[in-house]
Parts: sequence; C-alpha cells; structure tokens
Amino acid sequence: MVNTFYHSTRSCAQTVTSKQAILQGLAPDGGLYVSDELGKNKISLSVMVAGTYHENAKKVLGALLTDYTEEELSQCVENAYGKKFDTAAVTPVTELGADWLLELFHGPTCAFKDVALQMLPQLMSVAREGDGRNVMIVTATSGDTGKAALEGFADVPGCGVTVFYPDGKVSDIQYLQMVCQKGANVCVSGIRGTFDDAQTGVKRIFSDTSLKERLAKKNIVLSSANSINVGRLVPQVTYYFDAYAQLVRRGALKEGDAIDFCVPTGNFGDVLAGWFAKQLGLPVRHLIVASNTNKVLTDFIETGTYDRRRDFVKTISPSMDILVSSNLERLLYYLSDGDCDYIASLMNDLNEKGLYTVKPEILARIQETFRAGFATDAETRATIKSTYEKDQVLIDTHTAVAKCVLDRIPKDGTERVCLSTASPYKFCSDVLQALGEPTEGMNDFACMDALEAATHTVAPVQLSSLRFSEKLHTGVCDIEGMGAVVEDASLKIFARS
Repeated sequence: MVNTFYHSTRSCAQTVTSKQAILQGLAPDGGLYVSDELGKNKISLSVMVAGTYHENAKKVLGALLTDYTEEELSQCVENAYGKKFDTAAVTPVTELGADWLLELFHGPTCAFKDVALQMLPQLMSVAREGDGRNVMIVTATSGDTGKAALEGFADVPGCGVTVFYPDGKVSDIQYLQMVCQKGANVCVSGIRGTFDDAQTGVKRIFSDTSLKERLAKKNIVLSSANSINVGRLVPQVTYYFDAYAQLVRRGALKEGDAIDFCVPTGNFGDVLAGWFAKQLGLPVRHLIVASNTNKVLTDFIETGTYDRRRDFVKTISPSMDILVSSNLERLLYYLSDGDCDYIASLMNDLNEKGLYTVKPEILARIQETFRAGFATDAETRATIKSTYEKDQVLIDTHTAVAKCVLDRIPKDGTERVCLSTASPYKFCSDVLQALGEPTEGMNDFACMDALEAATHTVAPVQLSSLRFSEKLHTGVCDIEGMGAVVEDASLKIFARS
C-alpha cells in the first residue's frame, strides 16, 4: 500500500496527511488538496464484487486515506452507514428502461450528499482526536449540502457547523430542512445573492488570516463540508464501485466490462468521484456531465473555455444552479500532469477575468473520458413525465436532467448508469407540475399530498414531517457579513463546550 500525502492544487511546497487535509478543508493558498499518489493503490474488482457496501467503503477509504487505521475506518463506516440509511444496500441500483438508476437518496436527508456527509463527520472526529482543537465547519449550499452537513454534524462533540444558502433560491422543502434543524452546535443563514456568491464568501472566510488568528486564540479551527474538502469527495467514490459490483452480481456485466455513468452536477464533485474510481481501477469508459441551463460545464467540455461571465438562471434543478464549479480544479491539476503554477494561473484568470482556456492537449485528455450535455426546464419536465409514464419510475428534477442528456446518446451495448441524486419529494411541486397535475395556489406540502395520490407512492417521513417543524434559523446576511456570522456562531457554540 502506497502512503498518500496531500498538497494544494496551486503549490507543492507543503504536504499534509489526509487527516490534516480533512481538518483544514481548503489549502492555505486557496487551492484544493490533491494527492500525487492517486491511482497507485488499485482496487480489486473481484474483491468489490464480493463485498457489501460497508466492506467496499472501507476498501475505497483505505486506498485514498492511508493514515487512517483499519480499525478507525471500520468504526467510521459503521457509524456513518449502520443505521442512517433505509436500505442495507445504501445506494441500490434499479432498472430504468434500457439503462440503470443508481439511487443515492436513501439517507436521512433524501439526497446523495448523505453518502459523504454521514461519513465526513466520522473522519473529522477521528482526525480531531490527534489535534485537540474545536472545528467549525463552514459550508455554502445550493440546497442539499446544507441539510446533509447539518444532519451529519449536529451535536458531534468538538464540532460546530455554519451553513449559508442563497436566500429565495432553494426549494421550500430544502429551506425548511435547513431552518428547522435542531442541535446546540448549528447555525444557518441565508445570504443575499446566488450560490456562487455564497461559495465565494466561504472561500474568503478561509483566506481571512485575521479571522483565523482570532479563532485560533480560542482553540477553534475552520474547515469545510463542501466538496472542496477531500474528506467529502472520497466517500462518493465508493458508490461507483458498488454500482458496478451490483451489476456484475445481477449478470448485467461481466467483470472487466466497460461502463458509462451519467451524472447531474453543478460543482463537479460528484462526477469527479467517478473519475477517481477510474484511476483506482474501475473500467469506466465515459463520464457524462449533465447540466441544466447554467451550462458552463457543458460549454467547457466541448470548447476548453470556462467562462462564468453569463447570466445566472434560476431553474427547477436548483442544486445545479452553479457557475463556478470548484472541483474542476482538481481534474485540471491531474490532467496537466501536476503543474501547480499552471493551475494557479488558470484560477487567477477565472477570478480576475471571469474565464480561462485550457491547452488543447488538456482538452483532448478531458474529452477522452468526459462527455457533456444540458437540459432546459421544459426538457426536464418532459423527461419526468415520460419516465413515469413509460417506465413507472418517479424521478426528481436533477435526475431528470441526467436522464434527458443520456437519452440523447445512442446506446451501443455498453451498460449505462444514471445517477439519481435526490428523492422526487424534495421537489414535489415541480415534479407534480411536470406530470401535468395542477399546482396553482398550492404550497409544497399540498403538492406532496397530491403527488402521493397521483402516483401511489409515499413521501419519505423525514420530508413529510417538516410541515410540523418549527423554524429555528431565520437570519439573512449580506456576503460581506458572512465572516461575522461564522465568528459569532463559533464563539457562542464553543463557549458552551
């Protein structure tokens, strides 16, 4: 086993262990932590095919986070997945017409973020044991990460969590999931702006040396639960391997056969986890990046130019309403053969000019594995309707983006898996409307009831019970005030500990 060490995408000057990288979240220079040992620890397909989800998770985590002991990882996996998911399979694969659906919504918040954000607090808790400082998690969310982070970190000893969401730009259900969150160590605030503004604000907080020094005097360190944290990204690699293993066991694949995955994504972390799986030995042929009308990733993969200078569009797939896809930086680091200076220059151009263009040879490398497409809201609604009518499968507005993009690509014999990232009941108003049912004048809970009646399905109790929950966090701040919110929350939370 090759030991893994991490450093910034923008500088190789300082290396840290995976525990240190997880605690820090973002590198001091604003870069993302990467390991040059990625791919040196291959994972046996035979072992994965024979394993349970829990066993496979330990194998993946062990290959990428080598300073965690086997005993530590076993405890992390049991704590994360032992009782929190409504199926022993954790992420089951089901039929979707001629393709397959990877269901990632069986966790406590009914979204794919649970797979990573039930694990990250466990990894961070173990890392903190050798560190001793209190950790304030600071996270920006476009809807799903926030609740999953709150749920994962609520009342975890030695940890606090502050979540920022774009006020008025998340679904009613997503909003209630966050503002009704209980826990003595949680803080939730809306911001006046978009998710990209929230994400930029969080990055500024991490680069605010004065704030970090003040908190350090109180024995508090900042970290992140966004997919900029490698401890958030690594757990997602597991479900790519496990999906493949499920299909081999069902006889849909023979061990070693190629496979394609279609992933609805805005911040690029979910699909990057599939690329990590490929580096670890999973025979992935294509990773299909599915975007909504905010199609900055589609344009980049097709042209090599990343240009965030465009109007932000509010869509019915709000978790993908993103114009700055942070995790793309990690892929560019690897495909530039670890050229930190080049990556730093690209990110500087993005920050100062709003765009960058990669070298032709890097674009060619990207296009060897990645395909891309996008779907409008009208196409997304049509896909929800047709999928339910033809396949009797109810999907949410993000999954429908991926299925719409996948359906445009002729099938050539390679098995294809569409990632389903959320329960349709998280976006019940838009799903109900897509099915042709009336929604005018109805709130999300009336739509939830109507969707149950129209489809003879049942809303997850963790969503339906929100109608009776009390709003506990109703604050909204400007982007410039985000740092003050974090500092105030940190001092209050850890004064109690």
